Amino acid sequence: MITVVCPLYNEEAYIKPVLDFYLAAAPAEKELFLIDGGSKDKTIAIIKEYQQKDSSIHLIHNPDKYVPFALNKAITASKGEPVIRLDAHTVYAPDYFTAVLEAFRKSGADIVGGPMRAVGKTDFQKAVAIATSTSFGVGDSGFHDESKEGFTESVYLGAWKRNVFEATGLFDTDMLRNQDDEFHYRARANGMRIYLDPKIKSWYAPRSTMKTLWKQYYQYGLFKPLVLKKVSSGIRLRHLIPAGFVCYLVLSLISFWYPALLIPAVLYLLLDLFYSFRYGSSFAVSSKMLLVYPMLHCSYGLGFIKGFLVLLTGKKPTL
Repeated sequence: MITVVCPLYNEEAYIKPVLDFYLAAAPAEKELFLIDGGSKDKTIAIIKEYQQKDSSIHLIHNPDKYVPFALNKAITASKGEPVIRLDAHTVYAPDYFTAVLEAFRKSGADIVGGPMRAVGKTDFQKAVAIATSTSFGVGDSGFHDESKEGFTESVYLGAWKRNVFEATGLFDTDMLRNQDDEFHYRARANGMRIYLDPKIKSWYAPRSTMKTLWKQYYQYGLFKPLVLKKVSSGIRLRHLIPAGFVCYLVLSLISFWYPALLIPAVLYLLLDLFYSFRYGSSFAVSSKMLLVYPMLHCSYGLGFIKGFLVLLTGKKPTL
């Protein structure tokens, strides 16, 4: 029997497809734990309707609201193996669970998962989806590459054997964001192996507005210094570059005295233009990518600087 876990909050527009997928997918022997963070819409009512159809669907209430608390509650309450995480804003291939099981079998890994395939409906979402799959957008983050297969440092969502929790512990509840990165870095530091398999297919809907995208990546940056403090082996150059870029932008305010400081800005603009119009699917999408790239870098960089300064005070970042 496999265990499936899915944190929720106000998901009335998304929860039915997830539940329909779960009911239809193989294998038959499975259990689903939906962990609700206090939804105020029809999410709970919809779940209760489905519970009448299938007794393997369980609802857990999460007064702590945030994802790491939700995952820990579900992992503790569940019995199956492996434990497979779902996200309500993601669409899954019909063979998602069997692809996970096959990845475990062929790799011998302790953790498996697929790449993050971002897809959008609007031009802005399409711009975000493409930008977050390029090296200019997210550096060498392997699980954004749909073609990559092999052992890696992290995966999208993830599926875990029970021995991972026995050796590594549960999710760190200080990590209100980036809890999956911290957990996977910690697992690798404890000798666990993580396998990325593109046959594990799902499609994620990115943020639909500039405001929500900025907030998302700012929070990713805000909690990344805490991740790296706790698991220093996870440090990569891509984590530091956005913060350096923000510092450069501040420094370049005095560029009218030192024109040479403008050279990196010109190079950045050329890269922005190249990646936007080389990979954009249309002129409308490419023109939005021109703004998405600096937004990703600046929001993450500012968040990282804030998170680093918070750690210097001896405190931890909060939302």
